[in-house]
Amino acid sequence: MHRSVIAFLFCYILISCEDKDQKIQPSITDITESVYSSVTIQPDSLYQVYAAVNGILDKNLVEEGDIVAKGTPLLQIINSNPKLNTENAKLSLELAQKNYNGNAAILNGIKDEIKSAELKMTNDSINYCRQKNLWDQQIGSKVEYDTRKLAYELSTKSLDLLRNKYDRTKDELKTQLKQAENNYETSLTTTKDFTVNSKINGKVYALYKNSGEIVNTQEPIASVGSAAVFVIEMLVDEVDIVQLKKGQKVIITLDAYNGQVFTAKVSKIYPKKDERNQTFMVEALFDNSPEVLYPGLSGEGNIIIASKKQVLTIPKQYVIDDSKVKTENGIVEIEIGLQSMDRVEIISGITAETQIYKSN
Repeated sequence: MHRSVIAFLFCYILISCEDKDQKIQPSITDITESVYSSVTIQPDSLYQVYAAVNGILDKNLVEEGDIVAKGTPLLQIINSNPKLNTENAKLSLELAQKNYNGNAAILNGIKDEIKSAELKMTNDSINYCRQKNLWDQQIGSKVEYDTRKLAYELSTKSLDLLRNKYDRTKDELKTQLKQAENNYETSLTTTKDFTVNSKINGKVYALYKNSGEIVNTQEPIASVGSAAVFVIEMLVDEVDIVQLKKGQKVIITLDAYNGQVFTAKVSKIYPKKDERNQTFMVEALFDNSPEVLYPGLSGEGNIIIASKKQVLTIPKQYVIDDSKVKTENGIVEIEIGLQSMDRVEIISGITAETQIYKSN
């Protein structure tokens, strides 16, 4: 019996201490509500470099980490097909020039036909006029007159057709010459694309191919981005995205800078949702960036959406069903304002003197 009493007293004391530890009063503190996000660091204007032609990588003209200016050659690609195309285009251009300038048989042949037609028409005209004069004097036959007249009309028509053919052929040759010039210019441009140049002033962050490897137009061969400006990429859950806007402050911690806190501001919110993970991409820029940054550095971010100073707050773990707390008088309804990671603002329902308990 004595042992039972001692055990009962021990349990009572333990429960009493536990109740005492779980009982608190609200406190007056500053509170900040934020949206959490994972963070990845990437250079600004980072882009993947692609070849304009298929071929074999002759050599990389830069090294990873090199600073490059816009237009700096990055890689040299070997491909014989465009060179052959350029040679063929040049031959076609030369042929088109000869045809159009009249030094080839096409226009000269038509000119010869026109001269013959002109002579024939002149002869038919003379014969027709002579026969017409005779017929006007009632000399000769009607059949002979009609034959001379028809021959003259046919030769005149034939000459007109040849002259039209000459003009039409000349226009066609002119068009062919212009097309040949365009094809040749295009082939020269393709040939220049054997050397891949940087599109921006920046740094070479990656080279994906070595000399002798096959290059195609579907796979990136290098990665280039800004050398000085880095962007903070954040993936924000769709339930939080409507609370964000440009210019909001962001608190950043990076795994590579353990314990250091950096600040940034939201610079861009992408409107398209990633259906795979139900998140939106948000970008921010450092107020004062770390001295050394590398692409792919990871960390955590909190985007500040609201803050208040000196308001009534309680720890989150004391809130029941999002809108109630346990007091000495039982369960009480409360109105909640801002919420931080570990505390909530109390708008109404309890005061700073109210004793509240953790719910069992």
